[in-house]
Amino acid sequence: MQLDQIDRRLLNLVQAEVPICPEPYKVLAEKLGITEQEVLDRLARLMQQDVIRRLGGVFDSRKLGYKGTLCAIKVPPERIEEVAEVINSYIGITHNYLREDDYNMWFTILARSPEKVQQILNEIKEKTGIEDIINLPAQRFFKVLVNFQVRDEE
Repeated sequence: MQLDQIDRRLLNLVQAEVPICPEPYKVLAEKLGITEQEVLDRLARLMQQDVIRRLGGVFDSRKLGYKGTLCAIKVPPERIEEVAEVINSYIGITHNYLREDDYNMWFTILARSPEKVQQILNEIKEKTGIEDIINLPAQRFFKVLVNFQVRDEE
């Protein structure tokens, strides 16, 4: 996959400088000296090529009144896809990944209250038939901001 200089500059901009305004892609286009449509086309191509995994805002869920928790569940290997589908059907699930452990599926939930988190966990237990879920509510918040500087090829 070849990235030209505009692709690289665009990747750097979308990581840190997407403006909050009615036409953010137009503003990015002006910074890059290209059209808004070209910005959209390039972003679509970069997403299709899996250079960009996700494009969207990042909000401080605590300031919006949400509670977060990390959960771990013991899933039989033959049921991984089925259980993942159930868990991922909830809008409050922000991450879901496998680990090599007895508790092999870990996921995070954001909800408006601890009671809502518990409701989701109860529903997951009911739908999957798996009772062994660990709920590890956040005690302290750590957020690491990572921007990958895309440099010109040397």
